[in-house]
Amino acid sequence: MLWRVGPFCFVATVFVHIARAAIPVCLLWIPKQIVDEIIAVSHRSGDAHRIWRLLLLELILGLVAELLSHASTILKGVLGDRLNCHVGVRVIDHAASLDLASFEDPVFYDKLDRVQSQTTGRAVLLIAILDAAQEFATLLSLSIGVVLFSPTLMGLLISSTIPILIGESYFSKASYSIFFRMTPERRELEYFRQIGSSAHSAREVRAFGLASHLSSRYRVLSERICEQNSKLAVKRGILGWLLAAFSSVGYYCGYVIILNAVLSGNISLGGFTFLIGSFARSRVCTERIFSQISGIFEQAVMLRDLFDFFRMVPTIRWLPSALPPPRSICDGIEFKNVSFAYPGRAEVALRNVTLRIGASERVALVGENGSGKSTLVKLLLRLYDPTGGQILLDGVDLRDYDLPELRKIISVIFQDFIHYDLPVRDNVGFGNLPSRLDDRCLNAAVQKSGARSLIAKFPLHYDQMLGRRFKDGIDLSGGEWQKIALARMLARDANVFILDEPTASLDTRAERDFFERMSKVLKGHTTVMISHRLSTVRMADRIIVLERGEILEDGPHEVLVRGGGRYADLFRVEAAKLSM
Repeated sequence: MLWRVGPFCFVATVFVHIARAAIPVCLLWIPKQIVDEIIAVSHRSGDAHRIWRLLLLELILGLVAELLSHASTILKGVLGDRLNCHVGVRVIDHAASLDLASFEDPVFYDKLDRVQSQTTGRAVLLIAILDAAQEFATLLSLSIGVVLFSPTLMGLLISSTIPILIGESYFSKASYSIFFRMTPERRELEYFRQIGSSAHSAREVRAFGLASHLSSRYRVLSERICEQNSKLAVKRGILGWLLAAFSSVGYYCGYVIILNAVLSGNISLGGFTFLIGSFARSRVCTERIFSQISGIFEQAVMLRDLFDFFRMVPTIRWLPSALPPPRSICDGIEFKNVSFAYPGRAEVALRNVTLRIGASERVALVGENGSGKSTLVKLLLRLYDPTGGQILLDGVDLRDYDLPELRKIISVIFQDFIHYDLPVRDNVGFGNLPSRLDDRCLNAAVQKSGARSLIAKFPLHYDQMLGRRFKDGIDLSGGEWQKIALARMLARDANVFILDEPTASLDTRAERDFFERMSKVLKGHTTVMISHRLSTVRMADRIIVLERGEILEDGPHEVLVRGGGRYADLFRVEAAKLSM
């Protein structure tokens, strides 16, 4: 991934780490030469000019080391930013490709939460690997002198730092275990924070006096998470100190060996300077390597969630040889013995539904909540696939069509349509992305939706920011947002239009006006509309009455009313309510 997002930065980062690995041994070797030369000069057998040349060389190496250090910081930052962007884009794209059923599974949300918390800082793993490799290369160059002097010394150094590696590995596992186990609590914590501080919930929070209750729930969860982390931090601190103390004892045992050698005259003062410096630096390198290995393990374990997420595959798929959907519908849409049950639920949402919707026909779906109306629409959009039966478009199973192209010929407005806190141009243009930059297409959509007079009042017209989230944004009423959402639906050059209870928040008169407008605008298009108010769907060519996932009645308004069945009963009850 890093290679794809920045090959130059990647290669440059590796090169800088290799170069930095060679500098420490040089910076230890030069002082040794200087000390030995000073002693030689004091005995009138050395060259004083060589001392100054060595000092100049040390200065140059020091400057190069600083340059490489700053270059490394810059490269890490650039590479990290590019990787964060790349991972963030992949998470959005992959999440959008997954089945809608995934977003109804709490376990999936736990995984998604861990993934989203890891979309930043993923370059840390590469940096940790490169830093460990750099320290290892430095250790190899430094240990040559240490091993030549005493192999036992190097063994003592390594053995005294191995317990640190074991301890760090243990606590890395324990830290991730807490992170994994507490994911539901952290999601709940974030949910309470959003409820307590978002504009969407601000009115109810104040109206019902929920603030203190929400903050109390937040505090309890937060303290539970903090308690787990604090216990681990205390254990890590105590054991870490004991292991560090053990390492220090091993280091000073080696120091005694070196000091005894110089006092007995077995090595020169310059050799002592180099050896003690190499030994001290080797100890630091060894500790860093083990610490970084522990960090690499921790990052790799956490990164596993990210790649597990990327390995998830949707069940709603299509073959590379999939057919393009028809640009003009001839035979219409047919449901043949369609049954469906939502994943994880025992009850059936649709049961053996057989239904035909002709080309250019306007069909209304009515029924009580849970009767299967919205489920039928979700299947038509291929947000789910039937668990039994087939849905045909012009005689071809929907599963045989190219899915992105299929959805391009279907446009929909949902009951809970989104209020995008973005400019009008995006709010409308999202219905057909190419049109967001084409004022002619936008004009046509807002004209059909009845939003022209609304947008004409905005100071910046199509560039006016909507919502209060960003600067200069203006909020809209429910009816005004509905007009914008309707324009978004009409911006798409679609064959099939679906209106899934978009007027639930409107009064009866406003809803009737809405459907009368839609009846004119969508004339000649295959239209499926859902509404609880029967008085507003009487203009449909046919009305389908659903109950408990089955079709109870099917026919025009007048026929169903005369039939005296379920629809007639519902219509009379609604008429009585309106007359009160």
